[in-house]
Amino acid sequence: GSSLGVCNGCQLMALLGWVPGGGAGAAAELSGAQQPRFVHNTSGRFESRFSSVKVLPSPAVLLKGMEGSSLGVWVAHGEGRAHFPDEAVFQRVQLANLAPLRYVDDKAEVTEAYPFNPNGSPHGIAALCSEDGRHLAMMPHPERCFQTWQWPWMPNEWDGLKAGPWLRLFQNAQRFCEK
Repeated sequence: GSSLGVCNGCQLMALLGWVPGGGAGAAAELSGAQQPRFVHNTSGRFESRFSSVKVLPSPAVLLKGMEGSSLGVWVAHGEGRAHFPDEAVFQRVQLANLAPLRYVDDKAEVTEAYPFNPNGSPHGIAALCSEDGRHLAMMPHPERCFQTWQWPWMPNEWDGLKAGPWLRLFQNAQRFCEK
């Protein structure tokens, strides 16, 4: 199977060790001291806004065909900052492309700057996935903006769209389940 954890589900998937996982050649599970988690925002506040993320290449099956996109998405969390207690795990996540969504600024550049990055995550990390790509944990809410009327703003060239671009994530999930 495959799984998607959004917001609190993202936090839970990290605590369960589903993302990023132990890694090839590593122990099957990370210790609690090594396991990445999502903790209090740097601002100390609940952050709720339409933010922008970039989809990076990764093994995540739910994001296939979306790589390179910069998309708006709703965020609503008080504890969304990616925290990596173990530097080696952080480096593996970077090298294996296991952080597929990054907060970006108005130039679509990955950022740690507030308010573009609503929680202060290092390298703008907004999601983690497993090495096999079957598990995706993300803090932003794609289920809140897969229809065009859910977007506060869209480029004029999107006027004819029947659905928002986040629908692709759910279509990918359907395709994966039908295999």
